[in-house]
Amino acid sequence: MPEGHSIHRLARQFQDVFAGHALGVSSPQGRFTAGAALLDGHELLEAMAHGKQLFLRFDHGVVLHVHLGLYGAWNFGGDESFRGASSIGAPRRIGEREAFSPDAGPDAGISYSGPPEPVGAVRVRLVSANGWADLRGATTCAAITEAEVAAVLARLGPDPLHNLPGNREEFMRRVRRRKTAVGLLLMDQSVIAGIGNIYRAEVLFRQRIDPWVSGSSLDAETAGLLWDDTVAAMSDGVRDGRIVTTPAALWSGGNAGALDGEAHFVYKRQGQPCRRCGETVGMAEIGARKLYWCPGCQD
Repeated sequence: MPEGHSIHRLARQFQDVFAGHALGVSSPQGRFTAGAALLDGHELLEAMAHGKQLFLRFDHGVVLHVHLGLYGAWNFGGDESFRGASSIGAPRRIGEREAFSPDAGPDAGISYSGPPEPVGAVRVRLVSANGWADLRGATTCAAITEAEVAAVLARLGPDPLHNLPGNREEFMRRVRRRKTAVGLLLMDQSVIAGIGNIYRAEVLFRQRIDPWVSGSSLDAETAGLLWDDTVAAMSDGVRDGRIVTTPAALWSGGNAGALDGEAHFVYKRQGQPCRRCGETVGMAEIGARKLYWCPGCQD
């Protein structure tokens, strides 16, 4: 499932490419026909992300709400003015990297004659004069009101990528009032919005926190530093378009970037030596998800 940095990058791409334009909205698959009819022909005013939720606000007060889930993805294309990724989300072969196509954007060298014929189960298609976006496989795709948006947001914890005044304190309050293991709390979207399995493993390692200690056992300083490091790690993900939590000193190419096997401290490195202490990285199941940690650094 795409983590919060990917959804924020999606919101930025929609804002850059489609905001201010009246959009043709359709549902080639047919499962979103009524919702598409509500949005068709209206101007996109704003794209906003909170955690793993994407909200596209239109000029008549209707909002397209999308949660990609495990299998959802947006595909994009357009003329020479198009900027951004050609695919964000699933399929898993893309992983945490975005896909870029030579057939769109300023270097394409081809004329743009409109979007291609839909391929597969396209839930919703958005079309402007300059580009298009197709959504497939999302867990949630709904046309909702602003009141319904507020209800969704009320169920979510603070988003580190907004990092608004009071968010840090609110996260500290929510995580420290629970006796649940902190490794579970970081995946609870009502505690903190946007963290997935990779960021969960990596920020706990970077802060040397045992994933099985309860949230209530964290002191205020530790909880505050956990928020701060999550803000930093996820902000790097928004900038880079992928999750890299290791420093450049550990990359074989230096500042050229981390290879896939160099990008993380513990995530999917079970059985390998810890990059910090040499202890064997462990893996266990917690909350029906795989958890990666270092028994030496996070004891």
